[in-house]
Amino acid sequence: MLTTNPMTALERRVVAALALLYSFRMLGLFMALPLLALYAADMLGASPLMIGVALGAYGATQALLQIPLGWLSDKIGRKPVILGGLAMFVLGSVVAALADSVQMIALGRALQGAGAISGSVMALAADLTSEEQRTKAMAVIGISIGLSFALALICGPLLAAWGGLEAVFWMTAALALLGMAIVALGIPTAATRTHEDVGADRNMFRPVLADPALQRLNGSVFLLHFMLTASFLVVPAVIEGSMGVPRESHWQVYLPVLVLSLLGMYPLLRLSERGGRTGLALKVTVLMMPASLAVLFLGTNTLMLYVALCGFFTAVNYLEAALPSLVSKAVFAHGKGTALGVYATCQFLGAFVGGSMGGLVYGSVGLNGLLWLVFVAAGLWLLLIWKMAPRAESGAAVSVF
Repeated sequence: MLTTNPMTALERRVVAALALLYSFRMLGLFMALPLLALYAADMLGASPLMIGVALGAYGATQALLQIPLGWLSDKIGRKPVILGGLAMFVLGSVVAALADSVQMIALGRALQGAGAISGSVMALAADLTSEEQRTKAMAVIGISIGLSFALALICGPLLAAWGGLEAVFWMTAALALLGMAIVALGIPTAATRTHEDVGADRNMFRPVLADPALQRLNGSVFLLHFMLTASFLVVPAVIEGSMGVPRESHWQVYLPVLVLSLLGMYPLLRLSERGGRTGLALKVTVLMMPASLAVLFLGTNTLMLYVALCGFFTAVNYLEAALPSLVSKAVFAHGKGTALGVYATCQFLGAFVGGSMGGLVYGSVGLNGLLWLVFVAAGLWLLLIWKMAPRAESGAAVSVF
């Protein structure tokens, strides 16, 4: 039976602090997304490939280190690992802020990703909350990630309009320093514990990697972030060129588009949760992404470009919310922490490969080549999830595969 007991005052303070810490870090990573393709184009060493690498560089180091750093936090404690990761994030932000070439920005972004503290933050939240409140705590932290993405698309262009790309990276460094203060002064030290639902278990990797349902979800999040990162090589230029919006005013486009996209999620959520048609909702959103990008990249009518942006972000926001929920429901007993760790690794790898491959194709073949790359990714995605049943029993997420 589910508990109705509220969080204690300490649990509320800890969850709020960790959600704020997590959002600061993700805000810093996301703010470069709508900016790099525009502001780095005139820097030394600029090319579509290098800009794509700079966009996704954090994903490579994040994917490589997040699980090992989570294991390290089991041995030496959560706070030392989190503080060390934030210090690395500050270093990467400073390197990027002082950069005079795209290569140095890519190095700074890679250093930012090397401060891979996601697993350690989640583990600390689990250490400091009771088991009955853990799901609520993880949900609050998860919501902070979505809000960070939305804020980044608005705050990034505003900051860049005031002080250029370097101002964004200096702000990122300041946010990480503030996060270090929150960890040091606002969060108590807890005894390290083992949690089946948080943290990767070495013994669980083989069954997690072999599970067909989890394979589809891991592939889905990889392709989602592949397409998202690749598309941002072009989306800012479309807003500036085809839509005629100067780069310092791009936030005026992103703000209403994001609000409308959140409203657009409602029928998809209704279809998925109340209608029990999760597979159909996923297929619809997978199709929405390349269709929206085709209109956005090739269209000329301003109203249609706004509609395309709304469709694209509706799909992204729905998928970001739905996929981790499906992982949590589909995973077998004792494998949740490992499954979520592998899922996050696939997510970050998708960002790196999407930025790098997207930049390579865009630089070699042009806009049409990038669009075809997105179409191919969407086609592979549809093949991956095609066996999902058209209707699943309510509450039985495993049966959607």
